[in-house]
Amino acid sequence: MDSLALWPAGNDRAWLVASAKEGQRLLMFDADSGVRIGASGGPGDGPGQFRRPNGVAVAGDLLFVVERDGRRVQVLRLPGFEVLGEFGRDELQLPYGLWIDATAPGRYTAYVTDSFMADFATAQLPPRERLAERVKRYELQVDRNGHLQARYLGAFGDTGDAGALRMVESIAGDPAQGRLLIAEEDKRVGSTLREYSTDGRFLGRSLPVFEDDAEGVALWACGERAGYWVAVDQIDPTRFRLFDRTTLAPAGSFAGTRTALTDGVALHAQPTVRFPKGALFALNRDHAVSAFDLRDVARRLRLAPACLE
Repeated sequence: MDSLALWPAGNDRAWLVASAKEGQRLLMFDADSGVRIGASGGPGDGPGQFRRPNGVAVAGDLLFVVERDGRRVQVLRLPGFEVLGEFGRDELQLPYGLWIDATAPGRYTAYVTDSFMADFATAQLPPRERLAERVKRYELQVDRNGHLQARYLGAFGDTGDAGALRMVESIAGDPAQGRLLIAEEDKRVGSTLREYSTDGRFLGRSLPVFEDDAEGVALWACGERAGYWVAVDQIDPTRFRLFDRTTLAPAGSFAGTRTALTDGVALHAQPTVRFPKGALFALNRDHAVSAFDLRDVARRLRLAPACLE
């Protein structure tokens, strides 16, 4: 497994979707019990088939799936995995992660990271000027009949030493702040998260360098403005680092007793039967999923009271 996404299924229930890159399919679990309740896909290039599914994201009842080796993003409707269409084949070269901004009913902006290399085997970077193509942006519309329309809006990425995205995978955004956090995974310059605007400008800040890869990142929104960013430091055991939603100041960290080498995370801040204040779900060594009760995290790290309300 590589990435996670959550779908609020109603009645205090949530379903967890995981991309299984080795099986070339998607798995669905009940987020409270961990019981597997569905699967979809298989290897191939047709609708509903996948070539190394990687990043996944949910907006409303739509599931977006990045295929690294298929060089596209498929859009499916939950809960039945009905395929609505795809986009990106003409632009994407080695896509990994994505974030979806729901801008209006049926309208979305998709941000897809593209970590193509000059030589993948040796991690040789492309020419500096091509780092301006690290994130591809798309305008999407789904009408009442389920028809998908996609328009490519262009690419962005800083080409300076401080803001370049040399090796990039995870991305997440905060529309209220007009902010993106994008993982820089090249440890030769220090793995970190870089702050960009939603219109593609490097804003001049990067978070403190991580011990290992900066991997999954998720926003824990506690009301309109309060909250925290939760980011993975991919060590053993995994270190989850928290940063203030507004100032990006470090706000503490925690680790589980067994969870390690995490890739993707998904955060569900709404109540379920088992997790009345929500939960953080994290991949464990690519073959299992761990759940952390957000109520326990907030109390242990003495976070803002809004995150316990």
